[in-house]
Amino acid sequence: MESSIAIHPIESSKINTVDFNNLAFGSVFTDYMFECDFKDGQWQDPIIKPYGPLSLDPSARVFHYGQAVFEGMKAFKDDQGTVLLFRPDENFKRINISAERLAIPAFPEAYFFDGLTQLLQLETAWIKQGVGNSLYIRPFVIATEGAISASPALEYKFMIICSPAQAYYAGDVRVLIAEKFSRSASGGVGYAKAAGNYAAQFYPTKLANEQGFQQVVWTDASSHQFLEEAGTMNIFFRINDTLVTAPTSDRILDGITRKSIIQLAEDNNIAVEIRKISVSEIKAAAKDGQLKEIFGTGTAAVINPILGFTHDNTAFEVPATENSYATYFKEKLVNIQYNKAPDVHGWRVVVGA
Repeated sequence: MESSIAIHPIESSKINTVDFNNLAFGSVFTDYMFECDFKDGQWQDPIIKPYGPLSLDPSARVFHYGQAVFEGMKAFKDDQGTVLLFRPDENFKRINISAERLAIPAFPEAYFFDGLTQLLQLETAWIKQGVGNSLYIRPFVIATEGAISASPALEYKFMIICSPAQAYYAGDVRVLIAEKFSRSASGGVGYAKAAGNYAAQFYPTKLANEQGFQQVVWTDASSHQFLEEAGTMNIFFRINDTLVTAPTSDRILDGITRKSIIQLAEDNNIAVEIRKISVSEIKAAAKDGQLKEIFGTGTAAVINPILGFTHDNTAFEVPATENSYATYFKEKLVNIQYNKAPDVHGWRVVVGA
């Protein structure tokens, strides 16, 4: 089927101005961007054009009522130069789940995958080979209609922008377990990748940073007794040899890396429990030596080990563990993403195939 996406070519690439050995995450962007507008009740006029600024009315509803959702994906290049995506169908489903919660019209599957494929084919030189190198992909939707009445917009813009990335290393991570602030509440938008979710985390995270912590582990809003997420990541606890993580809900993001780790645990006969986890349980496990590991999972870092946590002014260290689950699962997942291991679940998708 012939594509309906118009392509406006760049005059010259800026790729030769980029130091690929010294990339700050999410600060350098590729030559092109995909754009599609919703107006008159339908998505229309998809286009790929040179990356550049947007022109929006100051009354665009996104500025006033926060109608904005996004996704985070990566493209990889294997040793043969083939460009690969990891479970992109899950990202497509999730951005429309997020959009529905914010009364944003669903984006068509054909436009999403055709736009993404053509964009990546234009940007293939930006995707470097080698484990750790990738192209971070940011699809997002914003409300563009110029009107400041408090109601859903009638016009939106869907876009995809891309940023080359290297292996993510956050250094030693110690976290503060939330006792006052909340990431989300039941009935809210916690399960959606809504822009406002992240903005609301910045202040309590800033306070935690000032105390020497790198992230906040969020607890349930009603009692602050149960552990839910770590910063912007899902969180796992290894108690003895069992992996434990909180169930998804309308407060917790259904992380794609999270569900992949759960599947890999089951594939490799590692016990995994999906259940509520109380702060008191983790503190007790840390005191008696049963808490072996804590790690966060997400697209950017894949897996980020957590070396210690503090709650109620008491600090707990997580000792280094031989045969770390974090290391084991990260290697398993990365090998699938870079086509270095069999993909029995069909997670790997060849771009343009």
